[in-house]
Amino acid sequence: MENKNETPLKKVCLICAKGSIEDVYATLVMGNGAVMEGIETKIFFTFFGLDAITKKQMKKLHTSTLGNPAMRMPGGLPFPSILGMLPGVEAGVSAMMKKQMEALDMPPVDEFLDMITAGGGEIYACKLAVEMFKLKKEDFNENVKDIITIGDFYGMCGGENTQVIFT
Repeated sequence: MENKNETPLKKVCLICAKGSIEDVYATLVMGNGAVMEGIETKIFFTFFGLDAITKKQMKKLHTSTLGNPAMRMPGGLPFPSILGMLPGVEAGVSAMMKKQMEALDMPPVDEFLDMITAGGGEIYACKLAVEMFKLKKEDFNENVKDIITIGDFYGMCGGENTQVIFT
């Protein structure tokens, strides 16, 4: 039931700090959904989340099989974490997940970034993490608007009816 007294969300600021398929796509799906709803959208990638916007890594994302209690095998049985240590298992699970996403017509990361920025969303890289990993602006996808500090990002996220989401 809709509450008529609620003020609609005007701005969403997403922070992606992890580089697994499931974490990156959660950020991209939420960001794209916000753009499609006409909500001002800013996305900040930090630490391993930078893999999603780095040209060399964005097509090599994988899922984490170790220590993932939500991981299930076909049929719904729990995925034994110990299997994730075996050579090739993580690559196989990641390939299977990518194939399932493809079957759902989910775009690859670079296309998602294109869609978000085409809709007015903004993509940023974390200055601290960029320096830590010795990256440069040219290492990133062309949709990355700037390399900024978290303080700069929070400054952009001010205002009424703003939601900050950490994925």
